[in-house]
Amino acid sequence: MGRGAGESLERRSRDGAVVNGALVDGIVKAVLYEGYMLYPYRPSSVKNQQRFNFGVVYPRAYSEAQHGADAWTMQTECLVKGGGDAHCMVRVRFLRMVARSIGRPLIPVTDLSSLSEENIEKVERLEIGDKVLRVWQEAVEEVIEVAKFNLPALASQSMQWSFRVSPKREREAVRNDDGLIVGVIQRDKNALSGTIDLAAERVAPELFKLTIHISNASQIDGDGPINRENALAHALVSTHTILEVRGGEFVSLIDPPDAYRDFVASCQNVGTWPVLVGTPGERDTMLSSPIILYDYPEIAPESPGDLFDGAEIDEILSLRIMTMTEEEKREMRESDDRTRQILERTESMPDEQFMKLHGALRGLQSVKGEAP
Repeated sequence: MGRGAGESLERRSRDGAVVNGALVDGIVKAVLYEGYMLYPYRPSSVKNQQRFNFGVVYPRAYSEAQHGADAWTMQTECLVKGGGDAHCMVRVRFLRMVARSIGRPLIPVTDLSSLSEENIEKVERLEIGDKVLRVWQEAVEEVIEVAKFNLPALASQSMQWSFRVSPKREREAVRNDDGLIVGVIQRDKNALSGTIDLAAERVAPELFKLTIHISNASQIDGDGPINRENALAHALVSTHTILEVRGGEFVSLIDPPDAYRDFVASCQNVGTWPVLVGTPGERDTMLSSPIILYDYPEIAPESPGDLFDGAEIDEILSLRIMTMTEEEKREMRESDDRTRQILERTESMPDEQFMKLHGALRGLQSVKGEAP
């Protein structure tokens, strides 16, 4: 797996349990941005004009208009061992779309607040000196935290957690050498709303099946047909659920004890799959991801940074970036900050770091069996 975060590994304590928070966060970030921008990392590429295929929870109205082809819900089910003092925490992390538009002022001004909408001409592309501004769709991270809950109490009474993320508009002025505003970058975020339904079922003594059901009830303005781009602006994109337990432990759904296999088979995960994360052997944290992972996934230490494409090898992508033309690199640099960082990191990569991308052999195990 490519690298998702550069934080140092720090261990933090919560309620007496030790959690490798930086390690878990690194894994989450790596999968959160999977597909954000694919090689050749340019907005003009067809594959980057239909983005974010993983873990999208669309508004219900759009999903129903598509006859359910695009989901408006996501469900995680897993097993938790615990007694009366077992408590759980749930966080839903996702990307929220940001529509970046570009404007050209029709009148010269120095104060952005004095520039009205009527005096801004919307354009697809604007050249200012050696800088090019383009219309694009960015993304920002959002987190919805559900209050800590007692697992046996949840088994007696299910819980619904409503959420709403308010709309926001931001403007950025681009000035010439004389201080006049010659370009305006506008970023718009639409409102999001929905519910997180939580339920637990006691399936055996001190064993619970925990269910987290996410629904997107965001309202989309307008009377006409809803297109995919408008629906994405109101969607939870690359949706991931992080679960933590205190006073108990999660059961692996990939390699459960034999006594729990039937209970694991009854878990219904829709659009996502939970795996254990953290230091191998720990069972207090699960990541439910739309990308299939094994228990205790790791970030390859040789990988120097995000490439947003876990289906590729860092070495191949880096070589491809190095062979781009100057015009292609310019478009990559101008798309957004995350893509620009990929280019700058690749171009400045030391030879010894590049050689580490060639590959590594890990996890060899002896296999016992009869000779053929």
